[in-house]
Amino acid sequence: MARERDAQQIGEIKAFLGEGTEFKGVLSFQGTVRIDGRLEGEVVGDELLIVGEGGILRANVDVGSLISNGKIEGTIRAKKRIELLASSRVIGKISTPCLVVMEGAALNGTCDMGAMDEVSAPPPGGDSAAER
Repeated sequence: MARERDAQQIGEIKAFLGEGTEFKGVLSFQGTVRIDGRLEGEVVGDELLIVGEGGILRANVDVGSLISNGKIEGTIRAKKRIELLASSRVIGKISTPCLVVMEGAALNGTCDMGAMDEVSAPPPGGDSAAER
């Protein structure tokens, strides 16, 4: 039952880069894409990118959401969410409003969660409780 629910949330995979394959260049996609091979370059899409356990990316990634169980080196921007599963390894900069890091995953780099800037910024017009 849980697997059916997971499959419904992920949706139909539109493209798959299998283990043992290599791609260099710009991968632009719609829908859900899964990478289990090697990719060097750039990945651009508005929906879900899945990096499998055998997946290795040296790329700038700009997607809607990312679920990773592989290795990524580069800049990652996800408009909705990033999930780093247990065997995930990331070196670089992450930018997303929602980050989930499972036990065992590794992130070496920086993380920018834009919403936090809004929370720490002073209110417009300098109307703080200390000034009253």
